[in-house]
Amino acid sequence: MNIHNTLSLAGKTAVVTGGGGVLCGALSKALAATGARVAILDLRQEAADAVAAEIAADGGSAKGYACNVLERESLEAVYQAVRNDFGDIDILLNGAGGNHPKGTTSKETLSPEDLASSDPSLKTFYDLDPAGVSFVFNLNFLGTLLPTQVFTRDMVRRQSGTILNVSSMNAFRPLTKIPAYSAAKAAVSNFTQWLAVHFAPSGIRVNAIAPGFFLTNQNRALLTNPDGSLTPRSEKILAHTPMRRFGDPSDLFGTTLWLLDDQASAFVTGVVIPIDGGFAAFSGV
Repeated sequence: MNIHNTLSLAGKTAVVTGGGGVLCGALSKALAATGARVAILDLRQEAADAVAAEIAADGGSAKGYACNVLERESLEAVYQAVRNDFGDIDILLNGAGGNHPKGTTSKETLSPEDLASSDPSLKTFYDLDPAGVSFVFNLNFLGTLLPTQVFTRDMVRRQSGTILNVSSMNAFRPLTKIPAYSAAKAAVSNFTQWLAVHFAPSGIRVNAIAPGFFLTNQNRALLTNPDGSLTPRSEKILAHTPMRRFGDPSDLFGTTLWLLDDQASAFVTGVVIPIDGGFAAFSGV
């Protein structure tokens, strides 16, 4: 019996969108540490270059690319550059995403008196900006669809490749205040399953991870006070997380590498795996 017990991406070329961020930057380093050549895509060139420099300092192979995942022309240009630098693409990790204040309510629930409020800081469901909601949907859903269209054609021709999308635990159960982001990540999860079926005859596996609460640059101000203490929302989050802590980026490594390793997860496609300390499993009682 031959048991595969070493996760390795040696010889693979991986494209990571949103690679300059906290979580996808850490994932880029993990991919490089297991042998992959990593193309780090980010809206900000300097953010992508910083991660690539850290990988190079550790002996890995990586390069940063400025890219807007919502612009096909930008994606096509980077696709050609990556192929020139690293050759055929084997892995696509769709990590670009995020929320926007214009798709967020200021209170968790709506009270009748809110309708008559003159408080300019109060943003109810009725005040949600369609442009803000569209931005959130586009960034998360189209920001997954468009890179998949651009970076996977060669995978289909070779009948080999792996796609990993980044959903969220709020795709399973929507969080208060962020209806646009919750719905957009639910769309990413659904799209992951659709892609898995669509690409199966072409030899491409498609899965997703659904991270729970991790402290990142985007949410740090919402989850911690200026002095580093937890906000009331953080206290509620941890009370509903059985493991009673926020995630560390390294908590994503094992599941991600397993899903990307063609030997370790050869018969796994169309799944969305929560990495959330039990948040999605806890009913509150």
